[in-house]
Amino acid sequence: MALIIPKKYKRKLLPETTEVAIKNIKETFQERLATALNLRRVTAPLFVLSGTGLNDDLNGIEKAVTFNIQCMDNSPAEVVHSLAKWKRTKLGAYDIAPGYGLYTDMNAIRACEELDNLHSLYVDQWDWEQSITPEDRTLDYLKETVVKIYDAVRETEQMIYRSFPHITPVLPDEITFIHAEELLKEYPNLEPKDREAAAAKKYGAIFLIGIGNPLSNGEPHDGRAPDYDDWITPNSDGYVGLNGDMIFWNTILECPFELSSMGIRVEPASLMQQLKARGCEERSRYRFHQMLLNGELPSSIGGGIGQSRLCMFLLQKAHVGEVQASIWPEEQIAQCQAAGIELI
Repeated sequence: MALIIPKKYKRKLLPETTEVAIKNIKETFQERLATALNLRRVTAPLFVLSGTGLNDDLNGIEKAVTFNIQCMDNSPAEVVHSLAKWKRTKLGAYDIAPGYGLYTDMNAIRACEELDNLHSLYVDQWDWEQSITPEDRTLDYLKETVVKIYDAVRETEQMIYRSFPHITPVLPDEITFIHAEELLKEYPNLEPKDREAAAAKKYGAIFLIGIGNPLSNGEPHDGRAPDYDDWITPNSDGYVGLNGDMIFWNTILECPFELSSMGIRVEPASLMQQLKARGCEERSRYRFHQMLLNGELPSSIGGGIGQSRLCMFLLQKAHVGEVQASIWPEEQIAQCQAAGIELI
């Protein structure tokens, strides 16, 4: 996405007040999230050993930042992209009962990102995972969980409004569920991101189901790694997939704004189906995949919720660099400064 400079942009909080608001958002939202989903906080790693299968491959093409550990015979390690698979191993290690789970403050480096208003080299998010029963692996359970998270976002939005009445809430009362195939049928002549934009603008907040599996046009709506979200299992709506993205309409940038990616996780059968579909069945030999295939991991649902993105959205900022410290191209810094967008 190219850098967007909103017309007549005017920040609604001074930098010092923004820092206070960021703290309030993070404290309020994580408390609401933990209560709604019965989650407890755990400490998370910044890096994992290479070759374990624990790191998140995102869309399957991004390369992790790697380094060698000198005191361990130069064993290769890599900075995490997310903790999608690591969290599931911890559910099993801590023997967390169905209906309960964990969340982390996840920090990552994604060196392949195209830097713009929404994308940074530095990623911070609440990575969460909840144990479920095999019977809970349904679209209804996914939707119920999405609503709980959305309600936590709206409660946090109301908190900001009470603290800063000039920051008016923009989210609708309810989030709209739509499958990627339905979106394709409604907007057959649009590219995937343009379909997202049309739906997000129409409804204000959507949960787009079925990310990863090819649609009727032969193409997936977007990429998704084959070894955490279940995007291949048929669901009760007559489509395929038990995962999706939470997307809002950003009224400042006038574009779709993805806050969260989440889903019910693969079971042994769907894992092998998805690995085969992506032509990477050799991954089944990794430690994580062997644990899953051997029945050592619980059924689960999980996802990631962007911390800086949530702050950016709720404080109605034009650039994620207004709420997090990172590295930006000099040209981008100059363009933002000229438009009154002050990057940290």
